[in-house]
Amino acid sequence: MAAHDKSEPVYMIGVVVNLTQMHAQTIRLYERLGLVTPQRKSKNRLYSESDVDRLRQIRRFTQDMGVNLAGVEVILELLGRLEHVQSERDALLERNIEIETRVREYLTKTGGKFP
Repeated sequence: MAAHDKSEPVYMIGVVVNLTQMHAQTIRLYERLGLVTPQRKSKNRLYSESDVDRLRQIRRFTQDMGVNLAGVEVILELLGRLEHVQSERDALLERNIEIETRVREYLTKTGGKFP
């Protein structure tokens, strides 16, 4: 079975309203503010699972934690940067493992000696 692409735009705003328990106007406001960016197909906004997750996250920040929208914007930017840095770290760790494996293979072939 193929993995589900969380970035695929599949939900119309009415479905997103039900999934997030937010008013449609609130969701549109968040779009105008750039907090969420649904895809457009003709005149329809189509939201992905990632968009729905982000809207739920915004709702938690604003309603459960009392963060204002300016704070939400800062938090989301920082979380995006953190995610980027973590993916860079993961790539570097993978590269490190590759290099260690090659060094071990080389040392095995040469009896543990460098040229």
